[in-house]
Amino acid sequence: MNKDILFVTGTRADYGKLEPLAKSLYEGGFNISFFITGMHMMSKYGKTTIEVQKFKGAKFFEFVNQRENDSLEVILSKTILGFSDFVYENKPDLVVIHGDRVEALAASLVCAMRYIRTAHIEGGEMSGTIDESFRHCNTKLCISHFVSSEIAEKRVLSLGERGDSIFTIGSPELDIHNEESGLSIEDVKKRYSINFDEYGIVIFHPVTSELDTIGQQAYALFEALKDTKKKFIVISPNNDPGSEKIFSILEMLDAKFFKIIPTMRFKYFSELIKNSSIFIGNSSTGIREVPFLGIVSIDIGSRQFNRSPSANILNCSPFEKDLLVETINKKWGVKTKRCKHFGAGKSRENFLKVLKSKEFWEIPLQKVFHDSNIS
Repeated sequence: MNKDILFVTGTRADYGKLEPLAKSLYEGGFNISFFITGMHMMSKYGKTTIEVQKFKGAKFFEFVNQRENDSLEVILSKTILGFSDFVYENKPDLVVIHGDRVEALAASLVCAMRYIRTAHIEGGEMSGTIDESFRHCNTKLCISHFVSSEIAEKRVLSLGERGDSIFTIGSPELDIHNEESGLSIEDVKKRYSINFDEYGIVIFHPVTSELDTIGQQAYALFEALKDTKKKFIVISPNNDPGSEKIFSILEMLDAKFFKIIPTMRFKYFSELIKNSSIFIGNSSTGIREVPFLGIVSIDIGSRQFNRSPSANILNCSPFEKDLLVETINKKWGVKTKRCKHFGAGKSRENFLKVLKSKEFWEIPLQKVFHDSNIS
């Protein structure tokens, strides 16, 4: 199909999910482009627009939508203006929007008002912050929905969406984890100057509804990790409000026990996870990818509350120091049964099949609330 597909990406995390889908469409004959904004454009987070622009065969459009410490509503308004100007000049046949970030919400709003066809990736999920509200807003604004699980499909239906507009394909990033990375762990350690033999991975993001305590949470978490006397690779947090409080804690960590990495190429990150002893934090990585790979994940705090039923995930407050230390020591290096709640690593072929169908392009652009649960 000779159609122009635009992917909107604002973070290293959403690009890890969008890249396999974009690759499948490119190989299937679609024209691919990326609207690159958000954290990708910020040097503090590794200027990851460079990584996006390694995608062969695509067109790239960059937009700086924020300064450091801008509030979410300011970022939203700037992104709406920039994306509106972009689609005025460029006419994509489909805009692919992922998840729950503020850049995604901006794109959904613009496309809805301009009646541009949209596909929302990973709607219908729960979490413990403003992200969940953004995600459900995107569901109501977007035309079609590519969800990761049957539970998510039911939630999207409950929001009044057409049954024939919802497609359960799994989580796209699992496709990459389901493959050989083509790297060895020695390659990863060399590239990122990692000197640890055994290590856990830590990703702790700010929680926008808990800004008054996020610094205390980060301090408590890393004090507990220090007490284990184990080695940890820490991936820097995202740029949500409160991130500066977490960075202030990271700056004080002992390099003998903690290796801080701003960002990683996805295949390197995949190999790093596969060889880790445990995962700790409040990133969706610990909810989807880590359990899929059969590694224990300790979910910290409320950010990912109720997002997955996996038995591989253990929840702990950052202030439960003794319990946290005991759990890390007990579960360190333990391998578990792989969890396939979010799919089996076949998302991209499912996605391509849907977009190749005539029926997909006939879903009406005028939305109507469907009372699927009312007789």
